[in-house]
Amino acid sequence: MTTEKTIDIQGIEPVILFGPFDAYLKTIRNTFPDVQITARGTTIALRGEDTDIAVLEKIFREMIFLADKHGEVLENDLNALINLALSPAPRTRPPAPGDEDIIVATADYAVRAKTNGQRRMVAEAKNNDILFAIGPAGTGKTYTAVAIAVAAWKAKQVKRIVLARPAVEAGESLGFLPGDLAQKIDPYLRPLYDALQDMLTAEKLKFLTERRVIEIVPLAYMRGRTLNNSFIILDEAQNASGKQMKMCLTRLGINSKAIITGDVTQIDLPTTMESGLPSAEKILKNIKGISFVYLDKSDVVRHKLVRDIINAYEIHESK
Repeated sequence: MTTEKTIDIQGIEPVILFGPFDAYLKTIRNTFPDVQITARGTTIALRGEDTDIAVLEKIFREMIFLADKHGEVLENDLNALINLALSPAPRTRPPAPGDEDIIVATADYAVRAKTNGQRRMVAEAKNNDILFAIGPAGTGKTYTAVAIAVAAWKAKQVKRIVLARPAVEAGESLGFLPGDLAQKIDPYLRPLYDALQDMLTAEKLKFLTERRVIEIVPLAYMRGRTLNNSFIILDEAQNASGKQMKMCLTRLGINSKAIITGDVTQIDLPTTMESGLPSAEKILKNIKGISFVYLDKSDVVRHKLVRDIINAYEIHESK
């Protein structure tokens, strides 16, 4: 069915949207030869089939957003938007048992809450603006938190995702790692990238990180910021000091949420420095809108031996 659509670009310099010598506009016209695209003054008029118009409107809206936020639209941005808009829609299938546990769906599979602890995380994150998820290694705290954040972004509940980790050494020195500061810090942030790569295509993740829609940063880089319309995740929070914990929590702006994950049995801070995670439990436990979920060895989703290892250490430490 043929339809028409008008898009208002008032306040945006046409050259930013259309490119030098209308190069971007020519690319779009070549990609959608069956759509009549007329750019006149502060409007873009589209005429063509419903499906093509819907895709084109999405592309132009994203370009307007980039132009308004960053003052420019790069050729790579346009190419990425076109590729994303034309990529096949996720496959659909009839509902199956366990679908109520789906946190976020990808084209290839669905990320599900697999344990009772993870289900509690999902439920409490919906009903509270700040969630603390505390438990041992292998319980899927980080993975579940990232899935919850991606689901909120896909549902347009937030405009960006900010993931932070303390760059604290677990018995090794940063100074001995090769490369510059960014390369030295990268291993600390790698688990967050790994989780995101399971939930977003490589191309989309690259585009979103380049445009800072998704930020993955060391905790120290959070100081002085106010994060509105954001989903914040502080991972490995047991390695944040009390001051750092307070600093991170007070970054929360309008329409924002946060998940704090940590394992109080794996604190790598110097013995002279107190972890901010146990103290946060005591200080914040009675504040409405802040929830604490505790995971245990029954929530372990890694190798079956991980649960036995955790149990063995608990017995040893109790002695």
